[in-house]
Amino acid sequence: QVQLVESGGGLVQTGGSLRLSCVVSGGTSNNYHVAWFRQAPGKEREMVSVSTATSWPGTKIFYADSVNGRFTISRDNVKNTVDLQMNSLQPEDTAVYYCAARAGGSPLRSNYDYWGQGTQVTVSS
Repeated sequence: QVQLVESGGGLVQTGGSLRLSCVVSGGTSNNYHVAWFRQAPGKEREMVSVSTATSWPGTKIFYADSVNGRFTISRDNVKNTVDLQMNSLQPEDTAVYYCAARAGGSPLRSNYDYWGQGTQVTVSS
């Protein structure tokens, strides 16, 4: 069973930065798509970024339009970690952030198989 643990959330002012980290255990991490999702109060969960499995033949990294240019996803398959560097944070980025993993299918689908517990990111104006 794959286990995911997020860390790095916190409170920042508009324009600040945070780095989230997800540790993946219980499987061979490079065989999984690993994604960051977020859910704000009163809003639906949205996909923020994806780092695909090594075997995925298409584009390896995806970003939501709302974060493209500000967020960067990175994967270390030796450490089994997937990080999300978040810069130029805005109040609209406030949400609970989750990492998730799936072994097959399209990396852009939201029905990921394994989920972390979430970490709160709050951006104040």
